Amino acid sequence: MAATVRLGTFTPSVLLRVCRRLGRLDHDVTETLVSSSPAQFRALLDGTFDAVLTSPDNVLAYRFSPVNPLGVQAPVEMLAAIDRGMGLALYGDPAGARFGVDVPGSGFAFAMYALTESLGRSRDDYELVTLGSTPTRLRALLAGECDATMLNAGNELHAEAAGFRPVLSVAGACGPYLGTVLAALEPVPWLAAALTGVAAQIVAGEHDAIVVGEAASALGFDEVLAERYLKRLRSPTEGLVPDGKIDRASLETLVGLRRRYGPALDGDPLAAALALA
Repeated sequence: MAATVRLGTFTPSVLLRVCRRLGRLDHDVTETLVSSSPAQFRALLDGTFDAVLTSPDNVLAYRFSPVNPLGVQAPVEMLAAIDRGMGLALYGDPAGARFGVDVPGSGFAFAMYALTESLGRSRDDYELVTLGSTPTRLRALLAGECDATMLNAGNELHAEAAGFRPVLSVAGACGPYLGTVLAALEPVPWLAAALTGVAAQIVAGEHDAIVVGEAASALGFDEVLAERYLKRLRSPTEGLVPDGKIDRASLETLVGLRRRYGPALDGDPLAAALALA
């Protein structure tokens, strides 16, 4: 086991910081923020990262689909379910002309296509702007560089503080959803156990002061937003997954979105993903 585990993330992980504060990490974990999902998986596949906190749709893409942004497949495993989307919703002007995405073929983009269709708009009704990670898309929305985008994991709370409101949430429109998993090419059981164990304690009402403090520090929240973030962590429909299990219903949602909006594939390689639950 390496002395340090290198973890790639999109938004700073409050859960990881709480684990560190509580002394639950058996080894050092360094966290590196990434610019996009292709960049994250390029680093995972070339050994720069030992593990990632990522959308489970990325695992579907790079493990099961021969058509993905890197053009390679690898035996990436979902080691633990972390959260159910953490407020993932469409923010901005749903009638706008420019919609920001990580990349057009990503899981959050697929969810956005489903939400906009439910609002009566097809993908041909707006321009897709490739912007990268959620924090980057938040900055673009606030700067007027896109009209709407998908936000979550605390980024949406900053948008709300700036006057934006959720147009439609994934939890409300798409059914059971899984927003983040711990994934790797090789098992890291102690890290999965630490994250899920502390997640269960947070959901049970423990460590409030530590969570609020770490959220304020990591995400730039004032006390009000940090308290709202804590409440979201405890949401049974959008928050932490206390047992860390990958459930079939959420996988079916993700596979269904990728089948509907992703690239056409020969056969149905995504069917194998449902066996992961």
